[in-house]
Amino acid sequence: MPTVLVLGATSDIGIAIATAFTKDRCYILLAARDTEQLQPLQSDMIIRHGVKCDIFRFDATDFASHKAFYDSLPVKPDVTICVFGYMNDNEVVIRDEAETLRTINTNYTGAVSILNIVAADYAAKKQGIIVGISSVAGERGRYSNYIYGSAKAGFTAYLSGLRNRMFHEKVHVMTVLPGFVYTRMTEHLALPKLLTATPEYVGRAVYKGVIKRKNTLYVKWFWKWIMLIIKMVPEPVFKRKKL
Repeated sequence: MPTVLVLGATSDIGIAIATAFTKDRCYILLAARDTEQLQPLQSDMIIRHGVKCDIFRFDATDFASHKAFYDSLPVKPDVTICVFGYMNDNEVVIRDEAETLRTINTNYTGAVSILNIVAADYAAKKQGIIVGISSVAGERGRYSNYIYGSAKAGFTAYLSGLRNRMFHEKVHVMTVLPGFVYTRMTEHLALPKLLTATPEYVGRAVYKGVIKRKNTLYVKWFWKWIMLIIKMVPEPVFKRKKL
């Protein structure tokens, strides 16, 4: 029975991913800062989906606790999925140092900290799968969210490098680029319906991506081409658009 660790399991996408993996009767480890919020999800996993499920406290920005957290798990996971993230309005973030650091530390530093620990364990065992939920916002710096985007750009680059390193250790690393998703984090945004996925759609896509050993997964295929076009726009033109 495979064991799946979901880091950031109280998020809408985290819940959907955990649910998608119940299809394989996996042992689900749910980790998040607020374990009280995890309790209803744990009950749902056990009662409705009939899988073994445990919950753990994990704080992405408490870097010093990450090693102890991973060492305390009753069973080391076969699959680790890093879902946690944080996004606030860019105008707030650039004017508030605490928000700037929270954005960077949650979306990049915290993810790197815990995944380095997981990767070392997997490399020693010569097996395992790591999944990182990044963002198309990291594909090009934009006027409207460049702090968040730069953190995700760093995370995408980290996952790419980790994938190349871990390939030689028989460990697979998948980068997920969801595009727009209807979540609590984006509920204040006016998202185009055609381009926006539901958390459930993302969950199913991640599950299928793991099975197929995808390297990079654009949850909705057209985002690959949308971002290619955006990256091809000349800088003198692009900087005038306020995108």
